[in-house]
Amino acid sequence: MPHCATCDRFYNPNTLQPDGTCPTCGAQLGEPLTRVEREGSPWHFKLLIAITVVYLGWRLVQLLTALLT
Repeated sequence: MPHCATCDRFYNPNTLQPDGTCPTCGAQLGEPLTRVEREGSPWHFKLLIAITVVYLGWRLVQLLTALLT
């Protein structure tokens, strides 16, 4: 767990800036995050969102078809 001696605080690695510096004083506390670590959401979450969008789009098509007939 990174500790900033200047601010006298412990930080969670997720609360540091992307370049590994303290968000308050800018002191270097950790390694810079790579692109994969900064990305955040896993592939199966993105798949779930895509399937939900397709499902809701299909339900919208069904609604419009029902309203127009």
